[in-house]
Amino acid sequence: MWANEWYRAADSANNRATLGTGLWEDVRFVAAETARAFWTVAPGRGEIRAEILASPGVDEVLVRALFSGVSRGTEATVFSGRVPPSEYVRMRAPFQAGEFPSPVKYGYASVGIVEQGPRPLVGRTVFVLHPHQTRLVVPAAAVTVVPDDVAPGRAVLAANLETAINAVWDGSPRVGDRIAVVGGGTVGCLVAWLVGRIAGCQVEIIDINPRRAQIAHALGVGFVDASLALEHGAVADLVFHASGSPAGLALALRIADFESTVVELSWYGDRSVSLPLGEAFHAKRLTIRSSQVGTLAPAQRARWNGERRMQLAMRLLADPVLDQLVTGESPFDALPEVMPGLATEPGDTLCHRIRY
Repeated sequence: MWANEWYRAADSANNRATLGTGLWEDVRFVAAETARAFWTVAPGRGEIRAEILASPGVDEVLVRALFSGVSRGTEATVFSGRVPPSEYVRMRAPFQAGEFPSPVKYGYASVGIVEQGPRPLVGRTVFVLHPHQTRLVVPAAAVTVVPDDVAPGRAVLAANLETAINAVWDGSPRVGDRIAVVGGGTVGCLVAWLVGRIAGCQVEIIDINPRRAQIAHALGVGFVDASLALEHGAVADLVFHASGSPAGLALALRIADFESTVVELSWYGDRSVSLPLGEAFHAKRLTIRSSQVGTLAPAQRARWNGERRMQLAMRLLADPVLDQLVTGESPFDALPEVMPGLATEPGDTLCHRIRY
């Protein structure tokens, strides 16, 4: 607590004016060694904790956070304590602290400025797969420089865009395909945006929220209200499912055409999912293919790695239309109050950005 109080004092302009020179130098030294981080301390409850930072080594960087993004699907599952024990190891995030179900420090979309480290990186804006934290020390190899033409606030979408890229690789769309994306959340919208740039493809986002239509149109793709999809005769050569709902996956199977593939992007945690594998599932010879960002799509593994995929995501983030997907912002100190709502009643939220 002592270090945390001095950290706050160091951020206060009023305290700067009243502290003597010698004492201020001591405060600066303590501040350089401390940080604050968001922890899930029990299902549905979070708090901000003070942490002592190790001094960066020769191959490490000290990063001061500017923004982070809440990956609402996965982080809601973690925050709610719904990670099944069988997935405790596989679900670990880079630089996670603590253990599932809680207390745990979890997250993977941080953007900041390098304050210390190898000379070429100092002063650069970088992205790192790190939990929500004010300052952090990580290996230099773990950060990706944000290009000059990518706004730092938009760069929080990098991890979600990596997921979308991997999903498109798993789906293997063809020129001219009819493609449906069931679930217009952040990842679903990014998938629709990517495949919508393929020549001749007819792309539609299908969602239960009619207000997603405005975002779909901004991304250059169509929109169908999920309640009307079957009535309107929606049919697709390729379906991506990203709604996080069993009902959405059932709809994806029903609109898939003969020998189509449904790429499943939703992760249900410890929930069981019932599917209509009777009906026309076998007659249409459908395929359900899981897609998860932790492993590269099979067709790309010989030539791609995670670093190259992240560099691709960063280049693609230069398009300002993707700002449409950041639908809310809160200060870091408000995270303990904000996260429960994002996890249980997200409303129109896509990517929620945290400001430091």
